[in-house]
Amino acid sequence: MLNLLLFLILMIVCWPLALAAILLYPLIWLILLPFRLVGIVVGGTFELIAALFYLPVRMLRAI
Repeated sequence: MLNLLLFLILMIVCWPLALAAILLYPLIWLILLPFRLVGIVVGGTFELIAALFYLPVRMLRAI
């Protein structure tokens, strides 16, 4: 709701900038999508490595 209100204020103050934002947002989102996917993959890889290192410790605690 806040985003809509901010957009409407931008539309009143500077309507060409608001129209440019509407038209460019999907393009920028598509450009940034691969970087998000790489971030998810790298985060998952680090979590897997951490789980592998903590596995012996967890097994020793269970004994």
